Amino acid sequence: MTKEENTFEEAMKKLEEIVEKLEEGDVPLEKAINYYQEGMTLTKQCNDKLKNVQDKMTQIMNEQGELEQFEIQEEE
Repeated sequence: MTKEENTFEEAMKKLEEIVEKLEEGDVPLEKAINYYQEGMTLTKQCNDKLKNVQDKMTQIMNEQGELEQFEIQEEE
């Protein structure tokens, strides 16, 4: 995978495609390792983008003009 930045949506779509290929189970070991490495890169990109959004959201001001902490809740 190149170092070009994907949008969050593009990275998620590519990650989903990789997961589907790996779940099929008939991928040669060498190719599976490449898919895994690409998936980890895409996961990091998505995580970095979400962290950036969360950091920006902590700066949103409430109606009184005060900074209000904003936390993204992860699904369980």
